[in-house]
Amino acid sequence: MSARPPTSLRLRIVQISVLTIVSLVSFGALTFPIGLRPSTQSVEVGEVTQSAQRAPKDLEYVSEIRTEEARLAAEAAVEPVYTPPDPAIARQQIERLTTTMQVISSIRDDSKMSVDEKKSSLVNLSDVRLRLETVDYTLVVSESRWQIVQAESLRVLELVMRRSIHEDDLDVVQSNVISSVSLTLNELQAALVSEMVASFIVPNSFYSEELTQAAKKAARDSIKPVVKSYKEGETVVPAGEIVTPADMEAFQQLGMIRPSQRLEDMVGAAALVILSVVFVSLYFLRRKRTLVLNDARNLIVIALIYIVFLLGARLLTDRTLAPYGYPLQAAGLLITALFGFEVGLIVSIPLCLIATYGLSNSIDLTPYYLISSLVGVLVLGPARRFLGYMSAGIAIALSGIGVLAAYRFPVFLPDLLGVTQLVLAVMFAGFSASSITFLLQYLFAQALGLTTALQLLDISRPDSPLLQFFLRSAPGTYQHSLQVANLAEQAAEKIGADPLVTRVGAQFHDIGKAMNPTFFIENQVAGSENTHHDISPQESAATIIRHVTDGIQLAKKYRLPKRMHDFILEHHGTLITRYQYNQAMEAVQGDAAKVNIDDFRYPGPRPHSRETALLMLADATEARARAERPVTDDDLRILVRNVIDTVQKYGQLDDTLLTLRDLSLITESFVTTLRGIYHPRIQYPNATVPDQDSTILTLQKRSKEK
Repeated sequence: MSARPPTSLRLRIVQISVLTIVSLVSFGALTFPIGLRPSTQSVEVGEVTQSAQRAPKDLEYVSEIRTEEARLAAEAAVEPVYTPPDPAIARQQIERLTTTMQVISSIRDDSKMSVDEKKSSLVNLSDVRLRLETVDYTLVVSESRWQIVQAESLRVLELVMRRSIHEDDLDVVQSNVISSVSLTLNELQAALVSEMVASFIVPNSFYSEELTQAAKKAARDSIKPVVKSYKEGETVVPAGEIVTPADMEAFQQLGMIRPSQRLEDMVGAAALVILSVVFVSLYFLRRKRTLVLNDARNLIVIALIYIVFLLGARLLTDRTLAPYGYPLQAAGLLITALFGFEVGLIVSIPLCLIATYGLSNSIDLTPYYLISSLVGVLVLGPARRFLGYMSAGIAIALSGIGVLAAYRFPVFLPDLLGVTQLVLAVMFAGFSASSITFLLQYLFAQALGLTTALQLLDISRPDSPLLQFFLRSAPGTYQHSLQVANLAEQAAEKIGADPLVTRVGAQFHDIGKAMNPTFFIENQVAGSENTHHDISPQESAATIIRHVTDGIQLAKKYRLPKRMHDFILEHHGTLITRYQYNQAMEAVQGDAAKVNIDDFRYPGPRPHSRETALLMLADATEARARAERPVTDDDLRILVRNVIDTVQKYGQLDDTLLTLRDLSLITESFVTTLRGIYHPRIQYPNATVPDQDSTILTLQKRSKEK
């Protein structure tokens, strides 16, 4: 990653442009599924299919339309519900029949009435309608037979009235009375009983709206949801068939039709995208000092990773297992490996929310993507070990299975085969996410010059070829670089800079001195002739300054990450070689016009990051501390402050994001580290060590004396 952020205005333009492009792509992915689902078609209910429609995937779903149809059929099958037979009505009718038979008996027994009068009276009875033949028989039947008829009439009426008699069924019941009369009676007696009883049969059970609705509700509730399943390639609707609402539902579940875009859907998608933009923008504002966000290339890489993984997720939305096996988590892991876990967390949240928005299974897919991505990012952490990538993959798989157990299985539990397939898909997603991340972080680093933790750890190993060359060629400078690395790394942790980048950059910042090691005092043997005494101050300065350009050549030769080039170029900034410049001024008796100060100036540029600024301060501090050998903490603190003041005086920190608080923390960190390096040593007294022969003679002499 480059350490040179653009100007404030240009940076804001880049950030706004990237956010705008990403927002438009996100909105398009949510609202324009036509391009993402080329197999879909337009079809309406009532149309005739031109060709057989086949299922593009295996699917099992609860059919709301078929369930409703089954429930309506169950309701329609429910017969009207009537109240139970009312015994009060039966008693009333038996009482009326008894009264009527008593009237008939009185007419029969009335000797004062003629036969015609008796017939007329019987015909004119209000409660019973008797045929003339029956009337004639009633008048001539014997008393014993009449008593039998009366008893049988009461029995038959009671029997019939015990059953439910509906108003619609009254005629049928009356016509069937004859079948209930005892077979011991003759035809005339049976007819008389039937006619008398039929006249007193009335409805005793009535339609109940309340009971009927309750029965329909019970029938409706008894219908379980209809589960419809399709296998890939199975015919959903044959050619030439009319599309029904149930067929349309199947098409929608299978993703075979293009749903029309509703205004509320577009508003919802826009709201989610805007919220995500606000969320990321707030992070930009709160983390202005984050180097990742101050580089246009970094922002573009993050945006590309986001877009590629988002579109991939939306392409797989109409599959059953593919969304759970899709390694969307790799986006967060990759950004973490390249730019730090904080950026990985921030990008993963909107990516997971947008990738699953509006899907039928978003209830469980959203927490699955979100939780597993965040867990994977946190487990990966600094991404400094291969084991960390494997651990992140395992963490993604386990957390994904946990999310499915919490959000999917309680709602829709598939069979054992379905559970096994889901678990395997989640495990595949976890391990493929870690594998993809491990591969892509290397490719991105090589192709775009980005710096990863694994790269830094690899090149900073003591057995790396460049460090071995450094150690053999310039051992003094090598030790100096290690001391500077310790100083800078400790301070980087204090101010929240990147300690790993700082330490590795400090190790390589003076690598150019290995090309001419004897020109630098730390590599000169004590008592040897100083080569700088035989050349002019300008030549001496040029030789010293050349270690910067030599360092860049070595960095390119050994393929150091471009981030390391910044440490080599910026650790002296645009300062001058003060000692050689003073020599040149003395040679011309202080006439500044005769000395070109640019001959003594490092090519720069000035530090453009907190990490390279720390290196400049640590390098100067370590050199002065080695020369002056401060004793007390106050001496150390004064030395460090003088270095910082000098660097600030010449504007070397103007392009960095260091604050006064940072400089205070750096001072205390340098003092603490230097105290451990330059602590006082015990002064051992001089003593003469006796040789071995004299010691033996002394012991022998003492033995003889005893």
